[in-house]
Amino acid sequence: MNHPTRILSTLLATLAITLSAQAQTLKVGASTGVHADALHAAAAEARKQGLDVKVIEFTDWTTPNEALASGDLDINYFQHQAFLDNAIRQRGYKFDVAGVGVLPNIGLYSYKIKNFSELKDGARVSVANDPVNQARGLGLLEKAGLIQLKEGLGARATVNDIVSNPKKLKFIEVEGPQLVRAIDDVDLAQGIPAHFVSAGKPEVASKALLYTGASDSYYAIRFVTRKDNVNDPRVRKFVQIFQSAQAVRDQTHTSFGGDTKLYTLAWLSK
Repeated sequence: MNHPTRILSTLLATLAITLSAQAQTLKVGASTGVHADALHAAAAEARKQGLDVKVIEFTDWTTPNEALASGDLDINYFQHQAFLDNAIRQRGYKFDVAGVGVLPNIGLYSYKIKNFSELKDGARVSVANDPVNQARGLGLLEKAGLIQLKEGLGARATVNDIVSNPKKLKFIEVEGPQLVRAIDDVDLAQGIPAHFVSAGKPEVASKALLYTGASDSYYAIRFVTRKDNVNDPRVRKFVQIFQSAQAVRDQTHTSFGGDTKLYTLAWLSK
């Protein structure tokens, strides 16, 4: 007579376990490459601590925010604060920052010159086509003494805000993930070192003519969530695991070609 009761109890227990597992699964999105690789390392450590994490990779810089806004992701990890601020202004996202991750430096690269003095008049220079990464590249070009920008624009500067261009450089705007290929076709290229490493060219990553540095923390990659889940204990736990796990630091070092001048662990440099 107790047989149906036992079956029901077993089914209920199984359902409870399944629901619990689903509730503990954290969906985290990142751009393919160094960011996703670091997340995979953190996810492996999280599973050891009872938090199931699914890493979802993206090949563009638009979909991760759309997926987060729609609830298909719990966190994304691919954008710095300037990019996030611009996305919120443009799309009205209800997002918040749950923590800070790695600061990837950017550099100015060339296969054709070894110092800026060799750059000829009318040389072709590639920069990112999205507003905030373009501003970062232009800022580095200004630091190199090649251009001058309108004052006070910071992360809002574009090629239209160049007020001095003595070498009459010609700017080619390129989608961020494609900058790594642009170096083949131009005289000087804004580049993200980690992208060269991901493309199997770590030796190129370490040979920029000029880099940004650790003081550039505004551009550290953020863990971004919706405002309604920024205090979710699973989110907080995952960020803490990412920042503390040695496996994440080891993977980051490998992803940046073993060159510490290409990145900063931003949460340690505050």
